[in-house]
Amino acid sequence: MSLLDRHIAFLEALRGAGMPVSLSEDLDAVTALGAVGWSSRTTVRDVYAATVVKRQSQRLTFDALFELYFPRLIGDGAQKVTSERAEGDLSTSADNAGALAALQEEVLAALEADDVDRLRELAAEAVGRFGAMPGRGPGLSSWSSYTALRRLSTDELTAKLIDGLRRHGWSEEEAERVASRRTGSYVAMVEADARRRIAEEKGPDHIAQVTVRPTIDRLDFLQMRRADLDDLRRELYPLARRLATRLAREQRSRRRGPLDFRRTVRASMATGGVPIQTHHRPRRPHRSELVVLCDVSGSVANFATFTLMLVFALREVFTKVRAFTFVDDITEVTDQFRPGADLVDVMTGLVASSAHAARMGRTNYGRAFSRFVESHADALTPKTSLLILGDARSNYADLSMPALREMVDRTRHQWWLNPEVRRQWDTGDSVASRYGALVPMVECRNLTQLAEFVKDLA
Repeated sequence: MSLLDRHIAFLEALRGAGMPVSLSEDLDAVTALGAVGWSSRTTVRDVYAATVVKRQSQRLTFDALFELYFPRLIGDGAQKVTSERAEGDLSTSADNAGALAALQEEVLAALEADDVDRLRELAAEAVGRFGAMPGRGPGLSSWSSYTALRRLSTDELTAKLIDGLRRHGWSEEEAERVASRRTGSYVAMVEADARRRIAEEKGPDHIAQVTVRPTIDRLDFLQMRRADLDDLRRELYPLARRLATRLAREQRSRRRGPLDFRRTVRASMATGGVPIQTHHRPRRPHRSELVVLCDVSGSVANFATFTLMLVFALREVFTKVRAFTFVDDITEVTDQFRPGADLVDVMTGLVASSAHAARMGRTNYGRAFSRFVESHADALTPKTSLLILGDARSNYADLSMPALREMVDRTRHQWWLNPEVRRQWDTGDSVASRYGALVPMVECRNLTQLAEFVKDLA
C-alpha cells in the first residue's frame, strides 16, 4: 500500500466511524503534511488531528484508527529489543512461569512509576509472548489480547498496585481510583497492540470495521460501557444547547402566519405597485405538552437515562413536561426535574427511585400501560404529545392493547423510540410491530438519531 493509498484509506475509515471528514479537510491535511514532512510520527498524528478532528469526543476514535493505519511498531517491535536485552536468560525469553512472573514485575513497576512509554513497550511484549494463538483456522485471528491479559491477571496487578500506592502514602480511596485508571490504560494498550498485529495480517480496513468503536454520537446506547457514559453525558449538554437554539429559531420563523394578499397589495400602492413589504395574517402560537413514559429496566437503562436527560434539557420548548418510569409498574418522576437542578444529580436520584417502578422485577409493558390509564389518565389531553421509550420486549405478558389505544386516542401526537436495531424487532419476546401499529415506532440507537428525532419532535 502506497502512502497515498494509506492516506485515503485512513480518511475513509474515519468517515466510516462517524467522523465527518470533508474533501476540503482532506486537501488541508495533504497540504499541511507536505509542509511539515513525514519524518516524525507524532507530528503526522498532530497534523491529521488538527485538520480533521472537530470535537474532543472524536479524539479516541481518531487515535485508535491512526494506530491501525500508521502503527508505532511493525511485527514484534519492542519484544525484539527486550529479547536481545535478555539474551542468554532462558527464563525470561519464553512463554513460561519465569517469563510471566518477570513480566508481571516489570508491568507493576511501570504502573507504579506511571511510565507510559515503558507500559507501551510492555504491552507489545505481553501480546508477543502470551497473546499468540498459532495454528488457528483460516479467517481466525492469531493474536488475542484477552489471552495475554488473562495470563497477566490484571485484577492481581491492580490489587498489588493499590498496596504499593498505599505504602507510598496514598489514601485507600485515591489508591483504588488511580490504580483502576492506570491498569485500565495498560489494558487498552494491550488491546491496541493486538489490533495492530491482526491489522498486519488482515489489513487495517478489516480491523477498522470490526473492532474500532465509532464516535460517541454514533455509538449504540445498548453497547456503551461505563467509560462511554461519562463521555456521553458531556456530549449531552452542548447537544441540548444547540438543539434548543435551533428549535427556538425555527419557532420564531414560524410565528408569521400565511400571506395576507389583500393587505400586501394595498400597501404596495404606496410604492408604485411593487410589494416591497409583505403582510401576514396573525398566527396563533401553539406549544405542545409532553408526556414521557420510560422503560428503565436493565436492558435499556442507558438509553432511557440519557434520552430523558436530553428531553428535559429541552423542556423550555414545551408548555409542560411530565415523566413516568416503569418496569412492570408506573411511577411519576416529574418532581425530580426541578428548575435549576443539575441534570446529573437528577438522573442519579432517578436511577435510585426507579426501583419503585418494579414489583415483579420483569418488564411488563401491558401492566404499566394499564396502571397508567388507571392512575394518570389526566396527564393526557388533546394538546399532549406522548413519547414512549423502550425496546417493546414484554416477556410474553399481556400487551393491554386497549389501554395503549386509549392513550393514543387522548393525545395529539404519539412516538415510540426503540433503541434496538430494526432487524431485531419482532424477534423473541419483542412485539414492536404490534405496538407500532398504534404508536409510530422509530429506531433510535445513538445520539445522532436522537438529535434528529428531538429536532422533529417540537
